[in-house]
Amino acid sequence: MPELRKDPIIGRWVIIATERAKRPDQFSSSYAEAPAETACPFCEGAEDSTPPEIYSVRPRGSPANSPGWELRVVPSISPFLKIEGDLERRGKGLYDLMNGIGAHEVVIETNKHIANMADISEEQISRVITCYIDRMLDLEKDRRFKYVLVFKNYGWSSGGGRVKHSRSQLIATPVNPKRVKEELSGAHFYYDYHERCVFCDIIKQEMSSKDRMILDIDGFIAISPFASRFPFEVWIMPKKHSCDFTALEQDRRRDLARIMKQVLLKLKKGLNDPAYNYVIHSAPFRRPSKAGYWKSVDYDYHWHIEIIPRLTRVAGFEWGTGFYICPLTPEDAAKFLREVEV
Repeated sequence: MPELRKDPIIGRWVIIATERAKRPDQFSSSYAEAPAETACPFCEGAEDSTPPEIYSVRPRGSPANSPGWELRVVPSISPFLKIEGDLERRGKGLYDLMNGIGAHEVVIETNKHIANMADISEEQISRVITCYIDRMLDLEKDRRFKYVLVFKNYGWSSGGGRVKHSRSQLIATPVNPKRVKEELSGAHFYYDYHERCVFCDIIKQEMSSKDRMILDIDGFIAISPFASRFPFEVWIMPKKHSCDFTALEQDRRRDLARIMKQVLLKLKKGLNDPAYNYVIHSAPFRRPSKAGYWKSVDYDYHWHIEIIPRLTRVAGFEWGTGFYICPLTPEDAAKFLREVEV
């Protein structure tokens, strides 16, 4: 019989449609549907194919926008939001609008033509994590921005495009994204009632039951969330409470890189290299001029990474109701991934 499960953070209901269930090993994906790859503008030696770099990891004295780098950040050539200009908030009748101001950057994660982050070294993934933090802290200085979302689209069906070179993106926005605000509000409501962080309570329960545990290493856990929206959805969370991803200490970044690489390798090996997205949800910027704004966020919110393999499609029922239908229990997904050797 199908089962309705409620997400304890935002109250979203998910249908675990067990009568549609496949065995975990029947889910797979590949690049088969992707069109032919075009010339790669992100490889070392093709620096003229991108806008001038904003940030890079390269030997001391190595000139910008030249070969020799290990990681580069460049502006998107087709940005969703533009960095130049003022917000100019205004009304038009009952409608609110503002100029599309923000920042849209591409993080080129390696100088080698490697598609999947799973195939990059832990050391290089740690550099990518440090890059995310450095760019978020820099963009926080711009008072037009309230939030920076870091995300990755890997594979054609995830929106990753034709070029198979490992990269991720970050977008700074002048408003807080709705998905993040739902988590912030849900976490605040839970904290008001329980005086505890809901994410910390989830971590304790998952560590105790182990039903949905995938990995528990170096101060981080990877789980299949109780109300998974998609088959093999994975959340990575630090066991130590922290609301800001940017507060991650230098020595912990390598630990995060280790668990990220293991999770991505398990997905690649167990599911035939599926397309996937990941997002990093962190607390929004807090401005001193807005005293009391998200005033309890340090206590009630908990940064985390959500990884979504693209194995099913969202259809009319999901769009019309806000429900998600997942054809695999998170317990079965976690068991399967635990057993994938990497």
